[in-house]
Amino acid sequence: MDRASGPRVRVPEQRAPEKPVTADALRFTVLGPVRAWRGSELLSSGSPQQRALLTALLLREGRTATAGELIDAFWGEDPPSQALATIRTYASRLRKILGQDTLVSESGGYAIRIDRGALDLTLAQDLAAEAEKARAAGDRCQARTLINKVLGLWDGEALASVPGPYADNQRTRLEEWRLQLTETRLDLDLEVGCHAEAVSELTALTAAHPLRERLRELLMVALYRSGRQAEALAVYADTRRLLAEELGVDPRPELAQLQQRILRADEELARPADEPAPAPAPLRPAQLPATVPDFTGRSAFVAELGSRLATAEGSVMAVSAVAGIGGVGKTTLAVHVAHQARRHFPDGQLYVDLQGAGARAAEPETVLGSFLRALGTADSAIPDTLDERAALYRSTLDGRRILILLDNAHDAAQIRPLLPGTPGCAALVTSRVRMVDLAGAHLVDLDVMSPEEALQLFTRIVGAERVGSEREAALDVVAACGFLPLAIRIAASRLAARRTWTVSVLAAKLADERRRLDELQAGDLAVKATFELGYGQLEPAQARAFRLLGLADGPDISLAAAAALLNLDPHAAEDLLEALVDTSLVESAAPGRYRYHDLVRLYARACAERDERAVERESALSRLLDFYLATAAGVYALERPGDRLADHREPTQYSGLTFADRHSAQDWLYTEANSLLACVRQSSGPGAVRRAVDLLWATKDLAESGANSKQYETAAITMRDLARSSDDARAEGRALITLTNARLVAGRFDQAERDAQRAMRLARAVDDPLPSCWAPNDLGIIALYQNRHTEGEAYLKQAIANFRADGNRPGEASALCNLSRIHLAMGNTTSAVALAQQGIDIYDELGHALRGANGRYALGLALTQSGRFADATEQLHDALAVFRDSRQRLWEGMATFRLAEVDLAAGLPAQAATKSEQALAILRGIGGEWRRGNVLTVLGRALSEIGQPGRAQVCWREALDIYETLGSAEIETVRKLLAPTLPA
Repeated sequence: MDRASGPRVRVPEQRAPEKPVTADALRFTVLGPVRAWRGSELLSSGSPQQRALLTALLLREGRTATAGELIDAFWGEDPPSQALATIRTYASRLRKILGQDTLVSESGGYAIRIDRGALDLTLAQDLAAEAEKARAAGDRCQARTLINKVLGLWDGEALASVPGPYADNQRTRLEEWRLQLTETRLDLDLEVGCHAEAVSELTALTAAHPLRERLRELLMVALYRSGRQAEALAVYADTRRLLAEELGVDPRPELAQLQQRILRADEELARPADEPAPAPAPLRPAQLPATVPDFTGRSAFVAELGSRLATAEGSVMAVSAVAGIGGVGKTTLAVHVAHQARRHFPDGQLYVDLQGAGARAAEPETVLGSFLRALGTADSAIPDTLDERAALYRSTLDGRRILILLDNAHDAAQIRPLLPGTPGCAALVTSRVRMVDLAGAHLVDLDVMSPEEALQLFTRIVGAERVGSEREAALDVVAACGFLPLAIRIAASRLAARRTWTVSVLAAKLADERRRLDELQAGDLAVKATFELGYGQLEPAQARAFRLLGLADGPDISLAAAAALLNLDPHAAEDLLEALVDTSLVESAAPGRYRYHDLVRLYARACAERDERAVERESALSRLLDFYLATAAGVYALERPGDRLADHREPTQYSGLTFADRHSAQDWLYTEANSLLACVRQSSGPGAVRRAVDLLWATKDLAESGANSKQYETAAITMRDLARSSDDARAEGRALITLTNARLVAGRFDQAERDAQRAMRLARAVDDPLPSCWAPNDLGIIALYQNRHTEGEAYLKQAIANFRADGNRPGEASALCNLSRIHLAMGNTTSAVALAQQGIDIYDELGHALRGANGRYALGLALTQSGRFADATEQLHDALAVFRDSRQRLWEGMATFRLAEVDLAAGLPAQAATKSEQALAILRGIGGEWRRGNVLTVLGRALSEIGQPGRAQVCWREALDIYETLGSAEIETVRKLLAPTLPA
């Protein structure tokens, strides 16, 4: 959008500052209540009429106001007979408060002499002028910052409660200026790509100022850039209808032109205006890993790849793919070349390890999300699907010169969505496989080093003096390494760390072929041989740690978890791990966290299979599972005091960590989420399935967090299948409850019902109290969502009885709150309020913060339907604060949605629309389509009430599509809302 199309903020000329403001100097505010301060002391400004005099003088900015002008300001054309005496009285009183030097009399009038920075209005004008200069210079981020500072100076309505015609006129003028500033800031928001964030604010502003076409124009652009073209067009239709009805005019030409651009799907409109970028934006990613200081050889490859990258500017897609066996130095070469080529890519460099050699390669949509964030895209603007993310990624790269290093790719299919599509950008790919099916790629096959290069690398690491005296022995070493760079680096690093060894000693160790693998001639076996060199030089305790740690499936492992797996105290485990880091066999991902290269992990497991008895391998993984279960159960107990899981879970042999408070416990849970769920998935051995299922149960919060919901569901399916195949009814019943929970979060209620029904049958068969209680509770929730209220009431009464029989008071509170919602749906608001309050009382007595928030959520719904909107808002706000603090994105979004419902019921549709928009943003990617349909329905109602029926119908049609696809009971409700527009 052309920046010139928006209104500019005009700032009157002001006189120059006279002197700096001292700490005890007077200062005044008019952008809100009119107040006077001396230092930090608030001064009394007297009666409203006295404040009117102060206002008139302050807004004169030091110029003298005559008595006649002040009388007109106070009373207009009908002053009282004693008007002049009254003015003098007010002036005298103000002079006593402000001082003789501040309020002065001259030429039959009065003036206030203050420093320029002492009045908030003049400060706002100066900041606005600076913002205008920054914008003119192309520094949009600085302009946004400055205008936000200006708007932050307002404290409600300007000149609040000041009487008189002059104050009325000035109040109107200042409010108009405030609106202009807001429009300018929103225009800047769109220019820097913050369109999704701007939608909710613009929705509220267009409701408050329905005839202000500039706001409508900005809203159309924000919706269009957020992928909501139909709503953007509906805004135009609503605006045209409103202007015709209210003023009898058509929209201004700029608005009509904007509609046509949206109809044409104008690509230029879909992105911010092409203006000179300010220094801080757009972001310039610099993600390349550090190049090794001892990079050696490969000169032909460096020249070949460097030449390709240097000519990327004229290529549509410059892609070079480096292939070779593991350990041959693909990443080292690619990083070195990328660093040398940085000057050709001034807009930045992106890097990702695609983990293609592992069991779970990185998902392209996940990588695209990370890249888009690195390029400055807000989370709320990142689409959900792979195709949409890839399209936005290519659009974001358009016009920029960026190098993308895609390391360790699995295959061509994985990297195609990650490739740039415009001139000026380039991609450098490394992989174990040749990308013969990658169209247009320049393929490079990287072989082992030449003997000369290998010796040069060895010398740079060990030192020229030690190698020079034993050249033949050094050649024997690099030959034994198969001239593979990784093997040479491992061997040389060990020698460099042992000053008492000679090169001949190392050569003798490597000469024993039993210490090397015979499979040196092909593929990954050559990689295995290189790892064997380093492994063979480990001390026995180090070798054991290397083998056993490789058994864990997680992406990395914490020191505490590693200590449990190794059955060592943390200090001893840390010494071993750091020794392994020194040998380059293990990487330190972060302080206290360790990980393997994918191929090294495979080798470590091969060593464990070869060198460890099966019982030792199983015991190591069992200790790890015990550690995770014991720690997670402690986190669960902190979040749910009094819950019976601690009494019904499988016992553990190994203890876990303890935490001082729930926040540190949550930090641990979310940090370890991927490792926890990986441990669950691989726990298939005898006696492990039940503990793994209980670990899933103890980490239920991961399902509701949004970040780990899909992984949690996958783990639950895995454990259900394992339990079923081993005929373990108890484990299967519990696994089905965890799966029910995951599917409730995803909004797949039919699947959740089938799982909960089977869980209840299995629980009865084996007399397991956990699913016996929770299955009917979940079935009651599902029945609520599907409008089967009588059936849901029966399930929840059964759940309450079962919880009470088991002595599970938090569970009882949960069922009571759910029963409250059933009663509410059946029209029994009084009992609904009472039931929710009973649940809250139990939660509060036990000290349940998070679950107490769920109770307040239920009470807020009941109070809303009872017409007690202020009380409902208070309960829901309290719940929302806890959900945010606990990282429960699903419930944060739902609480925001319920607050929108309260606003709508209370006759505040503009606020309801704003909160509905916020809820949609929070629930993006979590909660399922049914919940999205509910939010869209409420958003449509709010938009309809604020005079935007076209946009409302777009929301309702989208909701109807969702409900029809799901077969939901809400279909008829939305059909009635759309009745005037649906075909007969």
